[in-house]
Amino acid sequence: MEFQINNESDVVDFIDDTTLMEKLADIEHQRWSDWQSYVHSKCKRDAEGNLIIPAELVKHWEYQISTSYANLSEEDKQKDRDQVMRYWDLIKP
Repeated sequence: MEFQINNESDVVDFIDDTTLMEKLADIEHQRWSDWQSYVHSKCKRDAEGNLIIPAELVKHWEYQISTSYANLSEEDKQKDRDQVMRYWDLIKP
């Protein structure tokens, strides 16, 4: 993160921005970790330790990847909203 400090107010802004960045990064890591745990729980592990994603999940996730938020089902939109709630208190006005 590039930040130039010219006065005391810049120092406060820098600290606030850095703190916010770290809080958001922490939440993002937890979100990613939760997702990976979920994906791993749905996969089958072969003899070499590779994880194999079942074809029905590949099909479902590829559909979700190629679908814009506006065109998702209400259930899938709610899942995205639930993820946003992890950091909503940090970013709401």
